[in-house]
Amino acid sequence: MLNSLLVVVNFGSEAQEIAYPIVNGILIALMALVAVGAIICVLLQPSNSQGIDALGGSSETFYGKNKGRSIESKLKLWTIILVAVLAVLSILFFILQIPAIWA
Repeated sequence: MLNSLLVVVNFGSEAQEIAYPIVNGILIALMALVAVGAIICVLLQPSNSQGIDALGGSSETFYGKNKGRSIESKLKLWTIILVAVLAVLSILFFILQIPAIWA
């Protein structure tokens, strides 16, 4: 299945012919690991809906004032970081599929 993601390229040397599938395989593995990490971070985050408690209004609590230092904010930050890394890796992967780079 991974071979179907790789483009057939006419290589200039044997070193390029060996490096191409290795680099692509490493990038695919990294993208899979980062994607799983992002999914886990999203699933660990609590939902923002208050449910029936929202009808009664909300009061400012100590937890609400210090939300920036909570686990919830750290999970949100890690989610943003992992998604950004995934975007960079996928752009790099598709740039490396251009045959002119390897020729």
